[in-house]
Amino acid sequence: MKKLTLAAALAASLLIPAQAATEIAGVAVDDTIELQGKPLALSGAGIRSKFFMDLYVGSLYSSESGLDQQLALEGNQTSAIRLNIVSGLITSDKMIDSIEEGFQSSAGDSYDQLKPKIDAFIAVFSSQIVEGDQFTLLSLPGVGVEAYKNGQLLTLIEGDEFRQALLGIWLGDDPADDDLKDAMLGG
Repeated sequence: MKKLTLAAALAASLLIPAQAATEIAGVAVDDTIELQGKPLALSGAGIRSKFFMDLYVGSLYSSESGLDQQLALEGNQTSAIRLNIVSGLITSDKMIDSIEEGFQSSAGDSYDQLKPKIDAFIAVFSSQIVEGDQFTLLSLPGVGVEAYKNGQLLTLIEGDEFRQALLGIWLGDDPADDDLKDAMLGG
């Protein structure tokens, strides 16, 4: 009987997924992800809502634990912001407008200088966006930002100033959503 119980326990343990996930608005947010062979751990995740409607789940991953706002924006660790679209109301045009507005707020006086890079980055959102799409923005200090849609690399925008302005949309002093920022930073 003990052998049967041990065998059943072993079989059951094989069914447990390797990465535990938290569920937010129907999206399984993995505790860890791997990009470019780099393991990144979840710092935090939350929902972006507007007018009482859930739009996307935003999550922040980092190669180091204890990520705070300053380390996220200016530190030397690899990190990623993942956006999982949960609303059919998000269109390409609305996402582009929202990202453009976020850059205007985040980049401040550097906006005009960064505009060519911002325009190149915004092209990531030019094709149709549907509920269930996933965007991953991999922040590589000293390099820039790689942007993925549904796991496919779309572009690399070089430069730390651009990288910091992009991260500032969600994690800066005047983020798109204060509650989402706090949740992404593990608050």
